[in-house]
Amino acid sequence: MKFLYAGDSSMVIEFGNEISKEINSQIRALTDGLDNMENEFIREIVPTYRSIIVHFDSLKISYGDLKKKILELGDSRSDDGEEEVNMVEIPVLYGGDSGPDIESVAEHNGISVEDVIKIHSSRDYLIYMLGFTPGFPYLGGMDERIATPRLEKPRLKIDAGSVGIAGSQTGIYPLESPGGWQLIGKTPLDIFNPENEDPFLLNAGDYIRFIPITIEEYDVIKSKVKREWTDE
Repeated sequence: MKFLYAGDSSMVIEFGNEISKEINSQIRALTDGLDNMENEFIREIVPTYRSIIVHFDSLKISYGDLKKKILELGDSRSDDGEEEVNMVEIPVLYGGDSGPDIESVAEHNGISVEDVIKIHSSRDYLIYMLGFTPGFPYLGGMDERIATPRLEKPRLKIDAGSVGIAGSQTGIYPLESPGGWQLIGKTPLDIFNPENEDPFLLNAGDYIRFIPITIEEYDVIKSKVKREWTDE
């Protein structure tokens, strides 16, 4: 671990200089350890692809003492046993109005729309981090056969639940926002709902698998999600 100053009450802990499952596993393990540490000096922990930012109360603990505690916590972690995997299935209505760019993705890669759907929904994707907007999952593991550049001109409005591709990455827009990703489908699930006790459907370290659905199935799931939200 490499420790860097980030102001008088923040530190950055770097684990490497690449995106990898091994580094991400170390980041999640230390993040969990810090979350479970009984203390009154850590204000916020922000994990990223290859580092963690720790915001702390400098009136309650010094940079040096916090670094020492983190090193001790890192040394005490056990790497034995397999990591528990949480798999989340995300139903997706591909193409049409829900995925207006899917034909462009197919054309760019010299394959059919059916191939795009098959390839995109045949992988398990690791959520490396959440960011950009609340709950936006940055996923690893997309097949290079469907990699497609971002739109030259970003859209001003993208619907919540839209599934897109940008370069070699795929992700889900959790709420309505601008964006330049190639849209290939839409999920009826609420990825982010601030009204829920736990507003985030997904967490860093989860795996997700996209499940193709029909428009009829989309409508049924969407109605169920809306009823659950209304009942709450």
